[in-house]
Amino acid sequence: MSEAALPELAAVPWRRRETDRTLRTRARLWTLTMVAHVVPFCVVAVVMFLIQPYAAPVSLIALAQAWIIPGLYAVRGANTVKPRVHERAPSPYMHAEPVAQGLLGDLLGHDARELQRQTGLAMERGDLGVWLIGERGALLVVPGGRVLHCFCVMASDERLPPSDRIAHLLLALRTDEQGFATVANHAFAGAPWRVKRRMTQRARPALAAAVRAARASA
Repeated sequence: MSEAALPELAAVPWRRRETDRTLRTRARLWTLTMVAHVVPFCVVAVVMFLIQPYAAPVSLIALAQAWIIPGLYAVRGANTVKPRVHERAPSPYMHAEPVAQGLLGDLLGHDARELQRQTGLAMERGDLGVWLIGERGALLVVPGGRVLHCFCVMASDERLPPSDRIAHLLLALRTDEQGFATVANHAFAGAPWRVKRRMTQRARPALAAAVRAARASA
């Protein structure tokens, strides 16, 4: 990674620069948030059933809430790398996509190039962990492969074809990894399997490959 700093950092001067330490803190806070959401519903379910067994349907509803809420947060994380539905509203710039795909391929190694063509996500190893870059977001699997961070970030030019968007984000990541994580909006932190279940079938192998790489790096 380069020692240069992203100019976009000037737009968010109130944010602390992301490091592996701040990411660990984020992960702990997300865990506490999930506990704060889930435990009360579980307690309500148990207490209601003990007080009045005929209230079992209400207890089941409370347990369902405890299961659904973490899933909704995971959907939010998975959506950061969900590709745009270009087929519904074709862009006049989509004709440039084959050329953009070729240029993106030049930035990636052989394995990462094949993975990107199959899944739509570009894998990049960094100091903070293993990244997966999409059109409008990024996933970061920290070393060890147990924690996944989801970021919402995209290229500012709406006219760019998909591969150009990925290339812009990839170059920004390579320029300043910590700055990239600082500028991006943090959307989720948790176990990779939670997000993987909500990703498209096409993109799931990319996350599996990133988790394997993160485990190897640890």
